Amino acid sequence: MSSPTESYFSNQDDRLIHEGDFSYIEEGEGPVFVLLHGLFGALSNFKEVVDFLKQDYKVVLPKLPIYDLPVLNTNVKALSKHLKAFIDFKGYDKVNLLGNSLGGHVGLVYANDYPNKVNSMILSGSSGLYENAFGGSFPRREDKSYLRQKIALTFYDPAIVTDELVDECHEAVNNRNKVIRILSIAKSAIRHNMAKELPNYKMPVCLIWGKNDTITPPEVAVEFNDKLPDSELYWIDKCGHAPMMEHPQEFNQHLGDWLSKHKEMFS
Repeated sequence: MSSPTESYFSNQDDRLIHEGDFSYIEEGEGPVFVLLHGLFGALSNFKEVVDFLKQDYKVVLPKLPIYDLPVLNTNVKALSKHLKAFIDFKGYDKVNLLGNSLGGHVGLVYANDYPNKVNSMILSGSSGLYENAFGGSFPRREDKSYLRQKIALTFYDPAIVTDELVDECHEAVNNRNKVIRILSIAKSAIRHNMAKELPNYKMPVCLIWGKNDTITPPEVAVEFNDKLPDSELYWIDKCGHAPMMEHPQEFNQHLGDWLSKHKEMFS
């Protein structure tokens, strides 16, 4: 398993493609899977998922402009509009959306607005119903030990919280421009509850959830599964908010099993 601080979004990464207003990574060929990262991009490490999917699919990871939007327009809806602009720019007919945390929420908003553009969805630790960001309080800026404890709530195994990850998050919460946008996005995600819209989703949805997720707890996954007309819920034990990081092989096993059940969609 790779380090959780290995971000797909380093400007020095030669995989990152810059076109127009968009930055993204694209690997593989076939039906398009768009992977959507969470609020702290480095916490959404999809490396193993990309390696798994790119054998049969085109896998695309757009960088969401969380820190680039105007403060008054830093919200889930604006990120969904960016996703629409990106999908239109790339000329994709139909996409399969895979999102973790905030990324799942962005995908849900897009799928609600443009259902004919979405073939299927995979959600893991998605916001949209309820989330307990940072355990209910924002980290104190100068206290790295406190920040480490709060980041550890994201995972079942606190050993995943490396010094590098703490330093990266510490830089973000001490950057005034970033912290204002982090708070704006977090509040937007809480306000933008999608319970009423979920029964209208027609596409098949795969839910892969950590049994020990404290950010979007197991009852959130159950509610998603109950409200979505065509969904299947897979659990990963001893796992927190980012299953693709903590248990990438088990995540890919569940994903592969679900894809096999719906292979006619991708033929």
